[in-house]
Amino acid sequence: MKLTGAQLLADMLAGYGVSHVFMVPAVLRRTFAEMERRTQIRRLHCHGEKAAAYMADGYARASGKPGICMAQVVGALNLAAGLRDAYLAHSPVIAFTGGRDAKTKFRKVYQEIDDVPAFEPVTKWNATVDAVERFPDMVRQAFRVATSGAPGPVHLQFRGNEGQVDQEEADMEPLVETQFSRVPPFRPRPDEAELKRLLGFLEKAERPVIVAGGGVRASGAGAELVALAEALSIPVATSLNGKDCIPGTHPLNVGVVGSYSRESANRIVARADLVCFIGTSAGGMTTHAWAVPKIGVPTVQIDIEPETIGRNYPLKAGVLGDARTTLALLLTMAKRQERKAWIDQVKKICDEWRDKYKAALASDASPVRPERICAELSRHVPDDAIVLSDTGHAGMWMGGMYDTRALSQSFIRSAGHLGWAFPAGLGAKCAAPGRPVVTFTGDAGLWYHIGEIETAVRWNIAAVTVVNNNSSGNQSKRGFDRAYGGEQTAKGRELWTYTSVDFARVASDIGALGIRVEKPDEMKAALEKALASKRPAIIDVVTDIEAIAPAAVSE
Repeated sequence: MKLTGAQLLADMLAGYGVSHVFMVPAVLRRTFAEMERRTQIRRLHCHGEKAAAYMADGYARASGKPGICMAQVVGALNLAAGLRDAYLAHSPVIAFTGGRDAKTKFRKVYQEIDDVPAFEPVTKWNATVDAVERFPDMVRQAFRVATSGAPGPVHLQFRGNEGQVDQEEADMEPLVETQFSRVPPFRPRPDEAELKRLLGFLEKAERPVIVAGGGVRASGAGAELVALAEALSIPVATSLNGKDCIPGTHPLNVGVVGSYSRESANRIVARADLVCFIGTSAGGMTTHAWAVPKIGVPTVQIDIEPETIGRNYPLKAGVLGDARTTLALLLTMAKRQERKAWIDQVKKICDEWRDKYKAALASDASPVRPERICAELSRHVPDDAIVLSDTGHAGMWMGGMYDTRALSQSFIRSAGHLGWAFPAGLGAKCAAPGRPVVTFTGDAGLWYHIGEIETAVRWNIAAVTVVNNNSSGNQSKRGFDRAYGGEQTAKGRELWTYTSVDFARVASDIGALGIRVEKPDEMKAALEKALASKRPAIIDVVTDIEAIAPAAVSE
C-alpha cells in the first residue's frame, strides 16, 4: 500500500500504544499532522530539548512504555545530553531527530552538523533513516532494542534537517509488534542448576542481605522479592532505582544503600557475610564506590544482562534471568528459614537510625528542615502515587529519609542529572493521568527547566512539585569549604548561593497553582490542596540553608 513516511510513522506509533510525544519543533512536521488526523497522540511542544528528553524518560519509567522525544537537527545535541540520564537508568526512551541530507552534505547548510556520533555513548542503538522505505523496519527495531534485555535509549536520525524524508511516499505497511510496546518483552528463565547453587549459598549464610535494584522494578518483581525475603528471613537493601520494590515500612527493609543512602542500610550491608545482588549493576553509587560491601565479601547475583553478572564483584554464583521469573522459581525451591540473631541485630541497627533522626524528622523549626518534608511526604502521599526525586541533595534526602508505604506506590529518581525531576514528573503524569504525581526537587533543580511550568499549564499536566527552597545549591557547600582551606568564606559561599525567589508567585503568574509553605505544619494541607486542584502545582517550601544531608558511611 502506498503511504507517506508520515502516515506510516503515525500509524506505527499509535500501534505501539504511544499516547504522548515530547518535542521542540521543527521536526517531522508532516508526521505531527498525521498524528492529529489519525491517532489522537498528544504532541507536547516543550521549551527545551533536554526537558523533552526528561519528560519522555519520566513517561517511560512511570509506564514501562517507551517514551518518545524529538528535535530538529540544530537541537539534536541538546536532546543527546538529555538522554544521558535515561541511559544511566536503563530507561526505554526513543529519540527522533532531523539529520543531514546526502545531497547537501559538506556544503555548509544552515545549522547543520553531524550529530550521530554524539548519540553513540548514550544509546543502545544509534542509526540513520535515509530512505522512506526503511521506516517500517527501523522504527520496529527501535522499539525492540529499547525494551529488550536491560532497557535503554535509542536514537533514529531522519534524513533532512527537519526529517523531511517523512513527506516521501513508498509501497509499505506498518510493522507493529505489540510485544515490544512495554518492558519487559521477554522473561528469560534461569538455569535451574545454577539457581539451586545460588540458593545453597543463601541458605547457608548466617548474615545474608539482598540488594535489589532497578531491574527488580522494571520486571515488576516487588511482590516476589518481598515473599522471598520473608521466606528466608533476609533483610533487603535497595538501590535508589529499586527503592519502591519493597515498602519502606516493611520490617525487612533496611533502606537505600550506597552513596545517597540510609545509614542503617550501609551498616547492615557492611556486616553481611553474603550479599545477593538482584537487578542491579552494583555500580559506584549503589556500593558507595565498592566500599559497601567491600570487594572480597561473598556475593551472588541475578540479572537479565549477561555482562553485568560478576562485573564489579567476584561471584560465588551468577544467574541469568528475568527478575520476576527467577524470584518466582526461587520461591518454589526455597524452604522457610529463621535467622533470629541476625534479624534482631538488623532491627537494632534500624532502630538506632530512627532514634538518631527522630528529632529532625519531627522538627517544627522554621525555616523548615528537609527531613520534615520527607516525613510529611512519607505520611501523606497517596497510596497510588508516583514520587520522583532529583539528584544531589534531593536524592540524598529522599533516599535516606523518605519511605514508601505500599507496593502500589512508585518511586523514580534522577540517575545523576540535576534538573531532571521537574520535567520527568510532567512526563510521568502524562503516562499515568489517573495517578497522583509528586516530585521533590530543590530550587537549584527547578531553575534548570523552570520554563516548563508554562508547558504544564498549556497542557494542564496536573503534577505536583515540592521545592526545597533554601535559595542555594547547598549540596556544594562541603566541596567549596574544602577548596577554601576547610572553612566557609564569603567568596566561597557566593559560589553556591542564589537570589531569594518565591516560586509559588512565579508559578501563579504563569497560570499554575502556587503555594508557599513557611512552617512545617502547613505541608499536609498544601499537599492535599495541590493534589485536589487537578492543576499543575508548585509547593514552595522555605527551608534552612544550613541543612546539609548526612554523608554516607561505609561501616
